[in-house]
Amino acid sequence: MELLIVVTLSYLLGSLSGSILLGKIKGIDIRKMGSNNAGGTNAFRTMGINFAICVLIIDILKGYIAVKYLPLIVLGENSLTYNQNIEIFSLFSGIAVAIGHVYPIYFNFQGGKGAGTLVGVLFALSPISLIICFILWIITLTLTGYVGLSTIVASIILPISEFYIYPGKIDTYFSLFTILIPIFIIYTHRSNIIRMIKGNENRFKKIMIFHKKS
Repeated sequence: MELLIVVTLSYLLGSLSGSILLGKIKGIDIRKMGSNNAGGTNAFRTMGINFAICVLIIDILKGYIAVKYLPLIVLGENSLTYNQNIEIFSLFSGIAVAIGHVYPIYFNFQGGKGAGTLVGVLFALSPISLIICFILWIITLTLTGYVGLSTIVASIILPISEFYIYPGKIDTYFSLFTILIPIFIIYTHRSNIIRMIKGNENRFKKIMIFHKKS
């Protein structure tokens, strides 16, 4: 019963889309602009950096809160159940909050792609691996200009980094969780992959270190 409560609350929290909520305040629907996605990248392209930063903060916070605090609130920090099940509760919470972000019940199940929310989840669960993934994200972005590709590469690096940083945890639930993340990210970025193959994916050319300025 406690696990169901945690998963439900995490999903409902994840369904609070930062870009859609802030868009409503400004009288716009971010899903009808740019790439028609409610994620941070589309928010940046269509509404500017300040709007995008606010969106990213909201998305990261809900991932962090879902994993760090919801299991603790539901289970109770001093309970035996908490000590035995905190890891699996946190992982299910992380999955649920990400799904809520991508398929928000409040907004006709049309949300973002889950990257920002998963940053919050990983910040709570494995900050060292998150730093490694972020470094690879930056490197890939400056080399290619593709945000989607950078996110995919960073997600693939996650289980690899976990294997080398914590070799003793390879048989834990968290190891399985890190393998599921790149599968999830590749799925939510499938439209980006198709556009990259076709050669019409947007690129941040200004950040590319080898891009020739015209």
